[in-house]
Amino acid sequence: MSNAITITVPHNLGVEAAKARVSEQLTKMQRDYVNKVAHSEVTWAGDVATVRVAALGQTATAQIAVLKDLLRVDIQLPWVLAALSGKVQQVISRNADEALRIGHASKDDSSAARKTP
Repeated sequence: MSNAITITVPHNLGVEAAKARVSEQLTKMQRDYVNKVAHSEVTWAGDVATVRVAALGQTATAQIAVLKDLLRVDIQLPWVLAALSGKVQQVISRNADEALRIGHASKDDSSAARKTP
């Protein structure tokens, strides 16, 4: 039995730019955090990344679908980690939003004005 989490993050980057940012963020997370305490793998099939993290005999998996205006993350946590689902959802949402933030600036966002040199 597992616990499923679904996270969606809107963006306006297009598929290729969003995919590049997601890939960069996954590599950074592996290097800085995950691979220090667990084993992780990321494989891409088109615009969908499959992420597998194994630690302490438990395996969590995720599929990240990069769409033209939306990022959809589906995570499967083993039942042992189900109690952590809220925290996992917060961390993933924050990281995805951070990776795609520039591509979803509102019209009132002052950072949009900084895009021009």
